[in-house]
Amino acid sequence: MEAKFYEKDKLLIFKITEEIDDHSVQKIRREADYEIERFMPKRVVFDFDSVTFMDSAGIGLLVGRYKFANLLGAKLEVANLTQSVSKIFEMSGILRLIPVTNIA
Repeated sequence: MEAKFYEKDKLLIFKITEEIDDHSVQKIRREADYEIERFMPKRVVFDFDSVTFMDSAGIGLLVGRYKFANLLGAKLEVANLTQSVSKIFEMSGILRLIPVTNIA
């Protein structure tokens, strides 16, 4: 996972570059929480452009980061959903909680 922070916009973007399963979620969770707490952004965006596989552990990851970001005053969004990730999000209903945004 790569993290980029844009000071001007107080925007933190996480580009996930691996499959999201039980094994990878623990690593992603630790890194994301650390970066969110370090930068205290106004917006946190998870970019799913490179994700080829995600299971239900990914839903738990996002809900947890949503709550953590919200607690610190930030809004969490998702971007660049692949077809398979989008289908999982739609079935889970998570898109009613976390909005989809566009980033370059």
